[in-house]
Amino acid sequence: MAGIVITSPEGLAQLKQLVLESVDQSEPPGGLREDEPLFGPDSRLDLDSLDALQLSMAIQTRYGVRMPDSKQTRQALQSLMHLAQHLQDALEQQPSP
Repeated sequence: MAGIVITSPEGLAQLKQLVLESVDQSEPPGGLREDEPLFGPDSRLDLDSLDALQLSMAIQTRYGVRMPDSKQTRQALQSLMHLAQHLQDALEQQPSP
C-alpha cells in the first residue's frame, strides 16, 4: 500500500465507500461529510458495535491495518477524517516491502 494517500480527496472517497459497504448502509441524504460522526447519538448512520467490528475487518483486509478494540481505535472511528488520518499514520509507519 505504499504511495497511497488516504487523506487525499480520492483516498477519502474510497474510504467512504468502504465504510458504507462494510456496514451495509447507503450514504445519508446530503452526503456523508468528512467530519461527521460515524458512531454515537449524533451519527446519521446509526452504527453499533457490530458495525465497528465489520468496519475493522474491512479495513484490515483492504489496508492491512489492524484496528484492535482500544481507545485509539474508538478515536479513529469518530469520523471519516479521523479514520483516514489514523490509517495514513499507520501505513506510513509500516516497513516497506
